Amino acid sequence: MAPDARETARRGPRRTVTTAFVVSRIAVLAVAAAFLLYAAPPLAAAGSWTGLGVLGAATAVIGYLYLTPRHIPAKYLVPGTVFLIAFQIFPVLYTVSTAFTNFGDGHRGDKQAAVTAIETGSVRQAPGSPEYDLTVGLRGQELVFLLVDPDTEQVRLGTAESLSPLTGAQVGVTGKVLRAPGVTVLTTPQAAARGPEISALSVPTPDGAIKANGLSRAVEGKAALVYDAGCDCVRGDGGTWTADDGQGYFVNAAGEHLAQGWQVDVGFDNFTQVLTNPTISGYFLSVFGWNAGFALASVAGTFALGMAVALALHHPRMRGTTVYRIALILPYAMPSFAMLLVWRDLFNRDFGLINQLFGLDVDWMGQPVTARLAVILVNLWLGFPYMFLVTTGALQAIPRELTEAASIDGATPWQGFRRVTLPLLLVALTPLLISSFAFNFNNFNAIALTSEGGPFPAENSQVGATDLLITYTFRLAFGTGGAQFGFAAAISVFIFAIVAVISAVAFRRTRRQEEVYA
Repeated sequence: MAPDARETARRGPRRTVTTAFVVSRIAVLAVAAAFLLYAAPPLAAAGSWTGLGVLGAATAVIGYLYLTPRHIPAKYLVPGTVFLIAFQIFPVLYTVSTAFTNFGDGHRGDKQAAVTAIETGSVRQAPGSPEYDLTVGLRGQELVFLLVDPDTEQVRLGTAESLSPLTGAQVGVTGKVLRAPGVTVLTTPQAAARGPEISALSVPTPDGAIKANGLSRAVEGKAALVYDAGCDCVRGDGGTWTADDGQGYFVNAAGEHLAQGWQVDVGFDNFTQVLTNPTISGYFLSVFGWNAGFALASVAGTFALGMAVALALHHPRMRGTTVYRIALILPYAMPSFAMLLVWRDLFNRDFGLINQLFGLDVDWMGQPVTARLAVILVNLWLGFPYMFLVTTGALQAIPRELTEAASIDGATPWQGFRRVTLPLLLVALTPLLISSFAFNFNNFNAIALTSEGGPFPAENSQVGATDLLITYTFRLAFGTGGAQFGFAAAISVFIFAIVAVISAVAFRRTRRQEEVYA
């Protein structure tokens, strides 16, 4: 090879790598800059200076790393670390922090927001209260009121936070606003479709609030409940409700509280409720036992069936394996939520295909034993293609010489499988089996879309025979009395701890197994 050709060959790959690296560096810097420009204004507007400082520092570090030729390993580690923090560490920490609060319906904002909601929600129209011609609009995604004073024809913009004059609006002869700067005027059908939102919107005023009276009129009224900062209480309607900052409620002498509260830290109250509330702790062990059994049966069943099919198709005399493999992975390729609904109908007692096909009269979802068997069978059908695929890949990595040597030594096919093939498969697939157990331990869809947790005993409609901890938690936290995110987060922490302990023990046994067959 000529010297020039050798030099070209030597420089070509280096130029390709350098170009790819430059493109990657520009992409990372562009994403970091875009995220900074996107996130900085909301953080500054909310006064979150700590978050803004962290964002600025992280952007500066990324800029330094990718604008200098140093720290090559960090250039590859930083993107993965950022995604790890954003999509794994942060959600876990946020869930844990939420578990120590009363965050939920009625407790979503701070105390000032609760006071505003209580006062505006208690507005009553008084005789002689001002009335306005109302037009409903959207400012971005925010619902707003365009209010026209019939006497002065002055237009005001009303939001959930304030009432302010609006200039440049065009008003029709009927008092409706036809156009307004920065606002999209809704037509009557569009406004009617958002009726509940319009009725709930209150525009605060110095003496009360303005609320809609239909879709074309708005009236100003006075609040029946008023906050008194001197006693830190709410007065009105013949009663007094004093602030309880420990629970985030205004409570009267009889222990009754107003519906609207605010978010506070409640310490370990959510965790102690799980352990001391008879409605929860009384059924926790039984639900946990079935939960663990369901996860183990799902993993063992799908692995056994998937491995059996993979071994059959792995036999050297097997023909047409491609066609079989395509057919076998169809359940894995279909949307699981749709197939779960189909299976629910298949198990229907009156018109389900299973009863009709086999001439049965079994109430599959009406009895605890048959309902549990049904959800395990459905999960077996959905899960075995995955085990078939991973087992097929693991079998390809086992040299045939090992099984042939065992056969020469006089081992039967069963002995060769039990002594050679299965141990090597378990070494490769045990981490996947553990992850499959963790997935099935929290397999919400498999229960919610088939049995819905039932059947339920007559004396208790909160916990069913097929409920997992995750479906039981969902029903307790969101089924009655509104959403209780803090309580749900506390139970999620319990579930996370259980799965983490089981997984840690399983991984320790896996490492010992790897040492034996290494």
